Amino acid sequence: MEFLGDPAHNAEVQDLSPPDEIPAPQKTAIVVGAGPAGLMAAEVLAAAGAAVTVLERMPSPARKLLMAGRGGLNLTHTEPHAAFLARYGAARPWLEPAIAAFSPEALRAWCDGLGIETFVGSSGRIFPKAMKASPLLRAWLRRLDSQGVKLLTRHSFVGWAEDGALRVETPEGERLFRPDVSVLALGGASWPRLGADGSWVEAFGGVPIAPLLPANCGFIVPWSPVFRAKFAGTPLKRIALQFGNTVVRGEAMISESGIEGGAVYALSAQLRAAILADGPTRLRVDLRPDLTLAQLAERLAVPRRGQSLGNFLRKAAGLDPLQVGLVQEALHDGASPDDLAALIKSVRIRITAPMGLERAISTAGGVMQNGVNGRFMLRAHPGSFVAGEMLDWEAPTGGYLLQACLATGRAAAEGAALWLKRHT
Repeated sequence: MEFLGDPAHNAEVQDLSPPDEIPAPQKTAIVVGAGPAGLMAAEVLAAAGAAVTVLERMPSPARKLLMAGRGGLNLTHTEPHAAFLARYGAARPWLEPAIAAFSPEALRAWCDGLGIETFVGSSGRIFPKAMKASPLLRAWLRRLDSQGVKLLTRHSFVGWAEDGALRVETPEGERLFRPDVSVLALGGASWPRLGADGSWVEAFGGVPIAPLLPANCGFIVPWSPVFRAKFAGTPLKRIALQFGNTVVRGEAMISESGIEGGAVYALSAQLRAAILADGPTRLRVDLRPDLTLAQLAERLAVPRRGQSLGNFLRKAAGLDPLQVGLVQEALHDGASPDDLAALIKSVRIRITAPMGLERAISTAGGVMQNGVNGRFMLRAHPGSFVAGEMLDWEAPTGGYLLQACLATGRAAAEGAALWLKRHT
């Protein structure tokens, strides 16, 4: 150890001695759920300086996002701000601050930051230029990796221990995690094979939760065997659907069990509520929304001259075989044949129940507003925040779903970052 006698070396030793104040250890954050809300929360917490670990129950992240990307990945919408917020119905006051802080414009800028170009479609919807989710997800995961975010797959949240630790089922058995803060983004219950099955509800004792129900879903219709065999899987195009005072133009799809598709999804919240309140109801279909009742009646005033009903409706009213089939279904169900024009303008379809959550695009219900504070922290579990589809809100397709998931993920993470500053 003779080197200790060298004054120059002693100076080096002096320079390397521990500082008077030891730096505080890095704060830890656990994000449960690697969907859009969870990944956004992880990004925000990592940027705030936390050491972030994401726990995902599936073997890979963001499976539902990738599935949505098969249809183009509708990110958000260019609709005017007030109209955009109105899409969230009763949940608007709750979600508005989060969406205002991370608006559709901010979402597009965020995509730009990932190197993902976006464009506005003819309907005002915004899509990535690549029209799929995989390039966005790859760029996002690279960013998270550069931030030091860790991802542990096949890890399922099962509740809280008595001391507040997170109980997590891992491939090696149950393990306790004790982060300084946590964000839970456990999803809803639609498309359960992609990861979110709503089983988290069982672990949330003491938290007010609205029942998880199918949203943006199809509905069961008791088609006749002949109609079902002939038309199941056939699209119903250029129609208008009406329920109450709401009219939606678009398309639908006839399935073996009922009717689904974009125009139906837009009415699903109203239809579901009506069925829950009063039982089976009727959906009205205008098969020729481009014609007025008077114009259609004039076309049908020509002599039939022995034509079958199907041929007559095809030639005089311009109906396709499926539309003719719907008219015939209505006649068999008791509709009057005396005014075909009125019938074509308002075919009534009897719907008995929503299709199951396993076929729904999204989920209604979840953690209620009175179960969290203004920053999405669970009142029953201080330090644990919630975000995304597991919250009690719903919205139609068109970019509104992903926008709210990302915005609430960001808002919950910002609340969690503030918690770290004040309470740890």
